[in-house]
This record gives sequence, structure tokens and C-alpha cells, in this order.
Amino acid sequence: MKDIFDKLNERMGPLGMHADEAHGYFTFPKLEGPIAPRMKFRGVEKLTWSLNNYLGLANHPEVMKADADAAAQFGMAYPMGARMMSGNSNYHEQLEMELAEFIDKPEVILLNYGYQGVLSAIDALVDRHDVIVYDAESHACIIDGLRLHIGKRFVYTHNNMESLEKQLVRATKLAETTGGGVLVITEGVFGMSGSQGSLREIVALKEKFSFRLLVDDAHGFGTMGKTGAGTGEEQNCMDGIDIYFSTFAKSMAGIGAFIGSEPHVIKFLRYNMRSQIYAKSLPMPMVIGALKRLELIRTQPQLKAQLWNVVNSLQNGLRDAGFNIGITTTPVTPVLLNGTIPEATHLTLDLRENHNIFCSIVVYPVVPKGVIMLRLIPTAVHTLEDVEYTINAFKSIKNKLDSGEYRKEKIASFA
Repeated sequence: MKDIFDKLNERMGPLGMHADEAHGYFTFPKLEGPIAPRMKFRGVEKLTWSLNNYLGLANHPEVMKADADAAAQFGMAYPMGARMMSGNSNYHEQLEMELAEFIDKPEVILLNYGYQGVLSAIDALVDRHDVIVYDAESHACIIDGLRLHIGKRFVYTHNNMESLEKQLVRATKLAETTGGGVLVITEGVFGMSGSQGSLREIVALKEKFSFRLLVDDAHGFGTMGKTGAGTGEEQNCMDGIDIYFSTFAKSMAGIGAFIGSEPHVIKFLRYNMRSQIYAKSLPMPMVIGALKRLELIRTQPQLKAQLWNVVNSLQNGLRDAGFNIGITTTPVTPVLLNGTIPEATHLTLDLRENHNIFCSIVVYPVVPKGVIMLRLIPTAVHTLEDVEYTINAFKSIKNKLDSGEYRKEKIASFA
């Protein structure tokens, strides 16, 4: 028999195995100062492209005032307890009603966190008789929800409707045998590639198959669609999305999440989602702050317009400079390079130490071996000067990567 702690030391996992060298610099870095395009990293100001502050609401003066006033009035503890028992309020219900109206769904349930909310919703919605069909590039929160599902699940190739249709044939046959139903799960915007989920095409398949559709639109809410109501609005198929999820952690620059659906579905979730029944309600400052954020999304369309001005400048500039940014049609901007993990390490050091640019670096196992992804998140508060500077810096590091300058044996430790 082994001691569990001994096993943990032996198997740190694909990311943890690099912890000693990476911690504090490549992993778990500390960005300090007000949330903005420029923040301090290790005491030096960096141009930052790693914050999901799409609309620049994190430090918007009206948002900061709403957050501060609510905290002064209620503190961070109120309401105390889970919503079902003692943690409900008029503000929670007001936020649900306003969100429902904004995304054009009959009702909304407010969630205390996004990750556990999706996971718990999947767990509540399906039982062992039901079959789940999901996109291969679904977020980890969806995958963890699938792990809780004791019934069958089938995966389809990312955004491939032929593959989805094949899996729906399998799922339908199985569900007819078990007496269950079929739930299709995808995302509105895929957070690594920036591709949109093929929502319109998936909804069209309802003419041939019987299923319900759950969409995780964490990166789409606030950024996509005419009003910012999300990728369903962007693709003009919101009515076909049966269960719409999004989080406050992206465009809303806050904490919390929500699900929109039919009234009987929302009622079911209120009384069956374990992550909400048995966990503390969202604190009042987060709720009142979210009301202000939603108001600004509705009433200040120039925020989204400015975001897309920066997005288009960045993505067009990168393409014109010869960079591969994949198939993104959203603000998420991946820059795909060829190289090893050691090369990625030195490239990142060069970017941060010599060019003072901080962006997320993604390597295997998140992307295939031999691929280095630099993931940029443009915001409404970046400037076109920021864009120009970044593209020029990227030209420099790509030249060094292509010429082999980053192929060094020893990797510096910043632990």
C-alpha cells in the first residue's frame, strides 16, 4: 500500500511537473496595480494582453462606485447562506429579471460561480438514461460536468456538423433504448481558438433529430451580437438555444454567472443544482455591481464598438505581418508559432523582459506538440498604439524563433 502523499510527489501532472521552474513567473504570476492595459509584473510595467476585461468595465468609474457603495452598505457577507435557505434578496431577483430580458429568455437563474455552475447544471439536467453529445474542444468545466454523468456520452469533432450528425444518430438510437433524451453541449466562443460554435447549424439539425442544446457563451456575452447579448444573437439563432449559460468573469469583469431557459427548466435547476443549494449566495456587492455592469452594456454600445476597433486592428495587423491567428472570428486572438517548450520559455522571457509585453503562453498538452500559442485578449481600453507596438515586438520574437536563437539548453529558474 502507498501513502497518498507519496503518490502525489511521484505524479505531479503535465503542468505540475514544471512547477519548480515555472512557479511565480510562467505559472501563478502576479500582476499588480489597477486593472488596465499596463500593469506591473515583478516591479516593472508591462503591456498586458491577458485580462478578460473585454469592455474595460473593471475600472469603469460608475462600476467602481457601484461596487464600493454596495460594499459600504452591505459588506461582503450579506446575504448570509444559500439562496434557498436564507440568501435570497430583491437585488438577486432583479438581476435575474434584467438578464432574462437582455438575452431574450423567459427566465434566468443566478449562479455564484461559472465553472461549478456549468458542471452542476449538467449534473442536474441529465440522468443515467440520457445521452450527451459534446464538442471536442469544450471547456474544462464542461468536461468535468461530463465526468459526473453516469450515462453515455459521445464527442464530435470540433464544429464538424458531419461528425455531430453521426454522433446524434448513435445517441438517438441509444436514447430510444434507454428511454432517455439527448443533450448537445457546445460553446458560443471557444476561448483558446477564438472560433465561434456552429450554433446556427446545430440548431438546424433539430429538424432531423430530437435534442436539447446547452451553450456555454462565457466569451460571447457582451462581445458578440448587435446588442452584446451573445453568440446566439450574433448568429440569429438564440431561440434554438435551450439552455444559455454565461459568466460575469469576462465582459462583466466580476464574479458570478447565470443560466437562461424556459420557466420550468429554471425552476428545476433552482431546486436541484447542488452547487447552488449547498453553497453561499452571491454577495450583495457582486449582485449590485453586476446590475451596474449590465446597465452599461445595454446603454453604452460604444464600449463594444471600441473593443472591436482594437480587435480588428490587432487581428488585421497580425495577419498582414504574416502571423497565423487561426480561424478566430471573435476578440480572442491566438498567435500560433512553431517551436518546442524550451523555445517557448525563452520566447516568453524575451517578450516580458526585453519588450515588456505580458500575454498568456500556451503549450502542450493544451495545444499539440510543436505548437506555441500566444493568446491575446484585446479590450476596449487598449489603444491602437498598443496594437502597433505589440505587432512590432512579435515580429522581433518570430525572427529570433525562426533563426533558432531560442534553442538553448539551460532554462532560467524564476522560482
